This record gives sequence, C-alpha cells and structure tokens, in this order.
Amino acid sequence: MPEIDLTVAADDGTPLAGTLTLPAGPGPHPAVLLLHGSGPLDRDGNTPKLVLDLGGPVAEALAAAGIATLRYDRRGAGATPGDWRAAGFTGNRQDASAALRALAARPDVRADAVGVVGHSEGALHAMTLAARSEVRAAVLLAGFAGPGEDAFRWQGRSVVRSMPLPVRLLGRPLGALGNRVLARLKKTRTDVARVAGVPVNARWMREMLVHDSRGDLAAIHAPVLAVTGDKDTQVDPADLGVIERLVPGGAETHRIAGLTHVLRRDSARPTLGAYRRLLREPVDPDLLALVTSWLTRNLDAPPCAAPVDGWTVSS
Repeated sequence: MPEIDLTVAADDGTPLAGTLTLPAGPGPHPAVLLLHGSGPLDRDGNTPKLVLDLGGPVAEALAAAGIATLRYDRRGAGATPGDWRAAGFTGNRQDASAALRALAARPDVRADAVGVVGHSEGALHAMTLAARSEVRAAVLLAGFAGPGEDAFRWQGRSVVRSMPLPVRLLGRPLGALGNRVLARLKKTRTDVARVAGVPVNARWMREMLVHDSRGDLAAIHAPVLAVTGDKDTQVDPADLGVIERLVPGGAETHRIAGLTHVLRRDSARPTLGAYRRLLREPVDPDLLALVTSWLTRNLDAPPCAAPVDGWTVSS
C-alpha cells in the first residue's frame, strides 16, 4: 500500500499538505477525496484533544479494494500553514475543490472514476462537489439536509437532552443563552470574534448558519450513499429521508443501529462525554465494509447513472 506525501496548492496558493494512498499494482486507479469534519483537523481527522483516526482506516480499506485515497491537513492543522479560526466554511469548500482537481489530474488516478467521501462538515462539502464537479460517486457520513442554522439548533437541543438531569432541567435558559450567542455571531464582520473571552471562528459560523445543503443535494446526478447512526447526537438521522427524496433518482441510505457521530457504536445512552471512551475503539468495521463495497460498485458505474433505490436500516 504505497503512500505518497502530496502537497496541493489551494486557490490562494496555500500549500495543503496531505497523503495519497495508492493500491498495490499498476495504475491508474479509481480514487476518492476524503473530507473530515469541523475544526483544526489533520489529514486523519484528528485534533490534539480528540483523535478520530478516520483517515488511515478508510485509506487502508479502500486501497485493499483497489481504490486510491487523498486526505489532507486543514489550514492551521498538521503540516498545512494558516489559522483554522480564520478559515471560513466557504474557504474550506474551495480548498476541497482544489484538492479534488489535483487528485483527478494525477496520471496514477483515473479521472473518470473519482469520488468523494465526507464526514460531518466534510459531508456538506462532498454534496457541493458532487453537485458542481465531475464526481462519479459521493459518500455522505453524518451529513445534514437543510439550513445550517436548523442543524445547529437541532444539535444544541440534542446535546442538552443527552446530558444528566440537572443540566436537562436548564434547557430553557441554556437555549436562551444559545440564541444570544448566535445573534451576536451573526452581527460580527471579522473572521475571528471573541465570545465570553474565547476566540471563535466567526466567519465559519456565519457562513455555515446560512448554508442550505438541500440545493446541492437536488443537483447531484451521481450515485450517493448516505449513512448516519441512530445514536448520532450532532446530526439528525431523520435527514436521511430528506437526502433520499432530494437526490435525483434517490440515494442509498443507511441508519445504522448504535452508530454515533464519531463512527463507533455505543450500547449506552449517547453523550458527547462518551467520545473519549468510544475513540479507544477502531472505526466501525461494518461501516468501512459498507463504504468500500459501495464505492467498488459505483466508481465504475456509467457517468450520471441514477443510484439504486434507497433503503434504510433501522434499529
């Protein structure tokens, strides 16, 4: 499984440091761009405080199936320079677009068989790339379908519901506090603003809140696989039904029992506090197998082929 250090030039010239993982044997190979969630994430989806370790397992599983993978460090993370707090939501999508073009242009990659796999925020950028670029297949892991502000508010309510009873009893005042914070962020004009003395990526928040993923979903004419766990507290699993309805021709959707936002299964009540415990375990192997087998079938599908009829696995 050869791995190549690869630097992609963003539209403004910033070098996005990444890794291209190639299957064994001669190319050119089908390939995917892997896009991670929000924050200062490196090419494997890790921050110093939260180690998701998604990049390596995905690249290894896909390489074994003959598919190459490109993953890169976000601005201000890993070996990529910059300030992640100053990078907007739109800027993150533009960086992803530059990486996709660079991947498709490589001689060891089949330009007619390039897909995208996105998790959380990365799933939103995957929707946009699939709507606007020559993408053969798109995998959406824990992506929402609708306005960003609606998704953000759903997440806030969900997180509060997952807290211990004394915190849940404070739901109304916490909601009022959240409304004040959102109102303040909407009025900001700088890339970074301070909220309660803490620097916040304000431009990212403003752009994410007004982003509506439904337009991109309705413009995708490539096969789509959408997966969300039924124990995801950050993205509403019910959005899978919206994705299936909006994507022309339907999308293959899976609501996986026990799967959480960090792509590990949990038999207990899902909470954000459980993440550190869950991340001691590997990425769910059944999820990796599902994504790998689906991409193997769909990266070589005829261009603009309609996805198979959607179906949902519930607990």
